Formats: sequence, C-alpha cells, structure tokens
Amino acid sequence: MQKIYHLASCSTNQRILGEVKPGKKVVMQEIKTEPITAAQIDEMKKLAGSYEALFSKIALKYRSMGLNQMQLTEKDYRKYILEEYTFLKRPVIINDNEIFIGNAPKVVEAARISLQKK
Repeated sequence: MQKIYHLASCSTNQRILGEVKPGKKVVMQEIKTEPITAAQIDEMKKLAGSYEALFSKIALKYRSMGLNQMQLTEKDYRKYILEEYTFLKRPVIINDNEIFIGNAPKVVEAARISLQKK
C-alpha cells in the first residue's frame, strides 16, 4: 500500500508533495476533511514504533493546551492525534512496510526515493 496523509492547506505539505511526486497509485488522504481513524493511527504506530513519533510537538495547540508542561504517555499521544488533526506530524508517507514522518529534508528525500522504486 502506498498512502500519504497530508494537510492540503499547509504550504510545506504541498511543497513536499511536489518533491516526492507521488504517482497515481498513491492514495492521498487529506486529514482535515477525512480524519484519520483509530485503525489508521494504530497501523502507523506499528510502522513507526510509537505514537510519539507521529506526534507534532510544534503544533500551535501543543503549547496553548499546556501539553508541553505535561508528562504525556503513548495513550495520550494517540488520543490527542485522533482528537485534533494538527497533532499528526505531517506528511506521513507509507510505502508498503516503510513509513516516513514529517518534513525533515532527509526524511523527504528517503520517501521520494522509496516511492520512485515502485
């Protein structure tokens, strides 16, 4: 399965999509209009190793909700990602059993290479 979870209104996500050039076989899910499900986040966690790896600590709500002052558990990270789409570190690119999370240049380049192999 090739899938990308992204936010259409995010210019960084749009730039990255332009760089990785997903083909027609890649399923695109815009997380604001089509929220991620519990099953989807659990599948991402299996590939990523933790919910924390999927959680964006730079989301504006992270500080405004005081989460930066709390000791969050894996259960908390999962709950907040499911409740608020902005907590998902974006984009999340899945290529079969590989997962690429976020917008770090090395991650984006690895995702681009992985998607082009298929």
